[in-house]
Amino acid sequence: MLVSMLRPLVERGHDVTVWLSRYGRAAEAYEYRGIQVVPLQARLDFPSAVRRADVLLSHLECVPSTSSLARGYGKPMVVVCHNTHRPSFRDMAAGGTSLAVYNSLWMEREAEVFFAEYPKSIRPAGSLIVRPPVFASEYATKPGKAVTLINCNPEKGGNVLEALAKRMPEQQFLAVRGAYGTQILPDLPNVEIIEHVEGQAMRETVYARTRVLLMPSSYESWGRVGCEALASGIPVVAHPTPGLCESLGEAGIFVDRADLDGYEAVLRKLLTPAEYRLASKRAKARSAELDPKADLAAWCTTVEGLSG
Repeated sequence: MLVSMLRPLVERGHDVTVWLSRYGRAAEAYEYRGIQVVPLQARLDFPSAVRRADVLLSHLECVPSTSSLARGYGKPMVVVCHNTHRPSFRDMAAGGTSLAVYNSLWMEREAEVFFAEYPKSIRPAGSLIVRPPVFASEYATKPGKAVTLINCNPEKGGNVLEALAKRMPEQQFLAVRGAYGTQILPDLPNVEIIEHVEGQAMRETVYARTRVLLMPSSYESWGRVGCEALASGIPVVAHPTPGLCESLGEAGIFVDRADLDGYEAVLRKLLTPAEYRLASKRAKARSAELDPKADLAAWCTTVEGLSG
């Protein structure tokens, strides 16, 4: 999500630098899509970069340390929230957050409930909703034949995929290994396992082989991969988390993750051409509704306003 939000700032002529907080393979600074990236191993001076910056942006576990530097140097601070877990909101409640960015309406409402207990002086000065940007042209392809789950840990529905593959031996399934969590990767003749896929390769490696996407997640604050699948008219069968209900809208086919009979019935229904055409049409219509241009324009304008 962050790269998709930073690219438009680069396109508008801003210098954008991302400082990584975890060790990785790279040891020297490099450029990615116009964004300067500084690995932790480069051991460069982050506080000096903060002093020269116009606006700071942070998320997840990096918020407390970045916020303290922002307050120390008197810099505007933007916090991007990816979930409604208590630390995401609590870490913004130290004062000095100029802008909180939420990825959905329901997350903004949850934040309002959280901050109602805090003095106004330490709440974020402003807020903005930027839905995780998905440019349909970067993902649209001709759907394939498999029923797919992306990230097969239990929370994302690895157990559901395994159970459905056993119930439907005639149907091809695709299990994409996730980047985190214990993976449930069934050793079954109708399940093909794909190793973790980088974002830019998702269209060819995953969506071009997918007929239906499963999202029986126990928690999703939005559900980006579902929106990526919609670009190709791929129906998404999902557990009704608040985030998935908001992101998929009328295109979503919602079944409780504990209802395996329901999932099987929906998949068998989607095997019929007429039902699939209707579901695919709704998916493409929702994808068009989620065009990120307006969100990103508002985002860029707001950040530019913070820099004075």
